[in-house]
Amino acid sequence: MADGTLPRVSSYPPSSPAQPTTLRQRLAGLRGPAVPPRPLDARALAALAANPGCGRRTLLDGAGVDKTVLASALGSPAAFGQSQFAIVRGNSFEAKVKGDGGAELLRLVYEHLGAGAEPPGRGALVPDLAAAGPEGRAARTALALREATAAGTWTLLDHPMLALEVAGSPAYLEPDAVVVHPDGRWTVVEIKSFPMIDGSADAAKVGAAARQAAVYVLALEKTARKLTGAEVGHTVLLVCPKDFSNLPTASAVDVRRERSVTLRQLERLTRVDELAAALPEGLSFDPERTAEELAEAVAAVDASYAPECLAACELAFHCRERARAAGEVTSLGRSVRGELGALTTVEAALAAAASGAGPEGDPTAEALHHAARLRAEALRSAEVLRSAEEGAACPC
Repeated sequence: MADGTLPRVSSYPPSSPAQPTTLRQRLAGLRGPAVPPRPLDARALAALAANPGCGRRTLLDGAGVDKTVLASALGSPAAFGQSQFAIVRGNSFEAKVKGDGGAELLRLVYEHLGAGAEPPGRGALVPDLAAAGPEGRAARTALALREATAAGTWTLLDHPMLALEVAGSPAYLEPDAVVVHPDGRWTVVEIKSFPMIDGSADAAKVGAAARQAAVYVLALEKTARKLTGAEVGHTVLLVCPKDFSNLPTASAVDVRRERSVTLRQLERLTRVDELAAALPEGLSFDPERTAEELAEAVAAVDASYAPECLAACELAFHCRERARAAGEVTSLGRSVRGELGALTTVEAALAAAASGAGPEGDPTAEALHHAARLRAEALRSAEVLRSAEEGAACPC
């Protein structure tokens, strides 16, 4: 979205025939009897794919649990959100970009990605994508993509609805726009409100936008496989304000790497039905329950905390507190966790450094012990050198 907020995703719609009734009921029970499912967004799916080993996030997102409300009920609220001013400014910028039938947006697409095609004129198609419910809108979007590809003309799809299977169940995503080129190529367009100064934007924000766009590319590829002549472009168009103005400018962003990583990680996700089946009966994340009951319910689902979660998950502060209390090495970062191998706690790592004893067949303990000896020798040498320098400086 231009306002910096993220496209909404409807996951596990009640009418979806792909969802077994028993699983729908189980997920509804996890949320609470009167709690509607919380829609996801593309950033949440990208973050989920970035940490596929976290069963806790997979289950909570799959069940549609509002993690913001849950984190507050647990006493560890997340500091996420955006100012109303930024939202209004972003919406205004998106409306400007898409105004006049999307003429400016199509011009930017042609300028950066339209090689070999005639420039889009005023007669570019902008189909109506209105339909009932996310499933209806996804079907209408698929039909519009088919018609635009067959017509061989520039077409702008404003806020289409795309379907993507996540952990064995469908999720529905809404990108800012998708442009169909005359040659049948489909391009994802991301409109953001952060500025592009002298042709470049903040690298972290561009990276986040690329990861979101990669999710849309994967969803489009599912539809494109059913159509002859359709091709999903792996270069997306990022549209931002130019310098310090409200005028739009754009940059082409190659998302092949982000697409490959996201696809691989989504395929590694444990299915939601398997996670739900492993939970005891009666367990619920209903915000009406006490903090103690909710903490017990959350603890029943395995998590994989890492410091990177602080920027992507509403439950990160709660998980960090529990990981620190348990002495888990994941609280020190994924790189440290990878280096320590079978030593999963800080206590075990310190014990191995002191004695060299560790899990059988794991060389990590011996390496830690060797590193500890080298550190001790270095500290002793530094102390001897410091004492010698102090003695030499003494006037007596």
